[in-house]
Amino acid sequence: MRFLLRRFGFYLIALLVAILLNFLIPRMMAGDPVQIMFGRFQGRVEPAAMESLYKTFGFVTGPIHEQFALYISNLLQGNLGTSVTFFPNPVGKVVAIAMLWTIRLVGLATILSFLLGTLLGVFAAWRRGGFVDSKVLPLTGVLNSFPYFWLAMLALYTFGLGLGWFPLHRAANDNILQDWSNPEYILSVIHHAILPASTIVITSLGGWMLGMRNNMIGVLAEDYITLAQAKGLSDRRIMLSYAARNAILPSLTGFAMSLGFVLGGALLTEIVFSYPGVGFMLLSAVNARDYPLMQGIFLMITVAVLVANMIADVAYVLLDPRAR
Repeated sequence: MRFLLRRFGFYLIALLVAILLNFLIPRMMAGDPVQIMFGRFQGRVEPAAMESLYKTFGFVTGPIHEQFALYISNLLQGNLGTSVTFFPNPVGKVVAIAMLWTIRLVGLATILSFLLGTLLGVFAAWRRGGFVDSKVLPLTGVLNSFPYFWLAMLALYTFGLGLGWFPLHRAANDNILQDWSNPEYILSVIHHAILPASTIVITSLGGWMLGMRNNMIGVLAEDYITLAQAKGLSDRRIMLSYAARNAILPSLTGFAMSLGFVLGGALLTEIVFSYPGVGFMLLSAVNARDYPLMQGIFLMITVAVLVANMIADVAYVLLDPRAR
């Protein structure tokens, strides 16, 4: 319990620092949303209208400490501000919609990749020199070196544009009733997600597999594995309950980080497929200097990473008696 309390205090300090940086970094960028909008009109708007735009979007032009105080006050009330890009929708509503699409795509793909890669890594280490170890592992290692966006463009060109098996963009067919009670809509969402999800799984599978294999090889050399074999325990029990359970511990932190960054989306993959997730929205916010939306996305990514790491710490305590 003392270990978890120390970790919780560390994550609380990290959150406070992240909130401060989340406030400062967007304001270090050149220009702001109002100036960009004013520049697009190319002198067709009176300069006096800029003040009205600042008030409309809720921007404070006073000293930086006053801006920060207002930001903290709104944050404590759960008010992340109003999005400039999607005005007049609040940031919370805009991010929530994009977050659901990202979790469905990137979240499920990350979990699937971790489970499949870990399982293959266990078999590769248990039967060294076998088919999984000598054939599947090198192939996934090569695919792991490809960037998401490169494989995504290749898959989109081959299976989307060339063969026409999958759609080229969006998360669902716009001509179908957007209702989750509609089976046709659900099938359309799945059809649109297969290609981007596959690129994420394929390019990340090798890392999980190689990491788990190396961890397993180290664990299999321990004395308690030899003792379990001498006791006549089944290979399946030794492989899963003794070796894999201990070998998976180092991978939990990486998996927790991956789950935390799910909310950030696979930025380049979402851009290639024009998928309406958090990563695609973050690019739009940066281009439009949409401070409230950028801050809302960054804050949610930070909280997600911290929470995921806290869950990993709890899992360490439950799985490893030495931590207790």
